[in-house]
Amino acid sequence: MVKRALQRLFYLAAFILLFGLTCSLLSSPRLEKLFYPFHYREEILAAAAEQQIDPLLIAAVIQAESGFREDAVSAEGARGLMQLLPSTARWIAERRGESDFHPDKLFDPRYNIAAGSWYLADLLRQFHGSKVIALAAYNGGRGRVQRWLEEEIWDGSEAGLEQIPFSETRAFVRRVLDNYRRYRRLYGKME
Repeated sequence: MVKRALQRLFYLAAFILLFGLTCSLLSSPRLEKLFYPFHYREEILAAAAEQQIDPLLIAAVIQAESGFREDAVSAEGARGLMQLLPSTARWIAERRGESDFHPDKLFDPRYNIAAGSWYLADLLRQFHGSKVIALAAYNGGRGRVQRWLEEEIWDGSEAGLEQIPFSETRAFVRRVLDNYRRYRRLYGKME
């Protein structure tokens, strides 16, 4: 009986120790950076500087969109790190004065980050710097989001995300904002 009680106590102590170590490791910034990497740092910093937006917001979008996989393709056909649809990318290329656009360019990290960052910055300008609204437009389309705001379907706030009619857009905005907060905590303020 005493032996069994000691055995249980040993297992409990071992569990508590293991649980504590696991929690400690999981909250470690080094380990967390494995799940929230900052790949393509040079390309992101260059695009962020050119577009005058926070590089960590770009990283947060990339993490949500592709998990930093440059060859990612969505079911809808969005391509690359920032998951741009070829039609959107063609529109971006026209606005940027490019005459040699081809959808395969979206698999080039430098090009994808530059184009996606331009688009994100354009949305931020249109929506007066609101990250929440710009992210909703990045996913759901600027025209739709403009309509939701004008028709008071959505108030444009993070607190009001449940008002967004598309669950995918709600989830995307939440995921990017969560990523953004993590990136700021892990990599510091970079604006």
